[in-house]
Amino acid sequence: MDRQRLSSIAHSHHPIAAPLSGVNVNRLLRRAGRRPAARILDLGCGEAAWALQALAHHPDGHADGVDLNPYALERATEAAAVRGLADRLTLHERDARSYVPDGDYDLVLCVGSTHAFGGFGETLELAGRHVNADGVLMVGEGFWQVPPTPQALAALGAKPDDHTDLAGLVAAAEQAGWTPVYAHVSDAAEWDDYEWSWTGSLTEWALDNPGHPDAAGALAAAREHRDQWLRGYRGVLGFVTLVLRRI
Repeated sequence: MDRQRLSSIAHSHHPIAAPLSGVNVNRLLRRAGRRPAARILDLGCGEAAWALQALAHHPDGHADGVDLNPYALERATEAAAVRGLADRLTLHERDARSYVPDGDYDLVLCVGSTHAFGGFGETLELAGRHVNADGVLMVGEGFWQVPPTPQALAALGAKPDDHTDLAGLVAAAEQAGWTPVYAHVSDAAEWDDYEWSWTGSLTEWALDNPGHPDAAGALAAAREHRDQWLRGYRGVLGFVTLVLRRI
């Protein structure tokens, strides 16, 4: 199955595409927002759930969403129309790294998409170029909640130094010229909801479409991911969303 389509199906019941509840998404956006007419940029936006929710906090604002996944952007277009926000959201099907920085966004979001830039440090540098002098950069990133086990490393295809702990992540942000003014660490319930939704959506699609040529592959992908989570990184990999401003 096409990886982009698989990702879109898997996130159909969890469009935020990160282990956060709606309550905590709104809490973060309230802490990040200071201008009713904010310019907002969502890099690696997927279905643009963050951008659309941000627009609800900025009644005169406008958002740009950037992603390579055409299926996710199609869902974003539909969601914007349903919410009456189509005229305030512009979607760009392109690599987030090649989106031309103009340094004039009030809020730049990159939650769960730092891989698009090559990691946390690169995201701070490249996504940060889009943020104006008084603006906010909101980044969601993984960290080791406890020292990584061999099972977690194998499940994630990771090395111990691929992530740091939470204190190390904050230190890296400060070293790059950014400091957190707020943050949310996803709890176990948020992680479980995210993972069960991810694997469950894929499983349900496969069970509802038994004759589809991709059904068996989707079922296998869901099972593999679920095993990697349950037997590998559950309780080991954490996720934090940082609200950052320049020092």
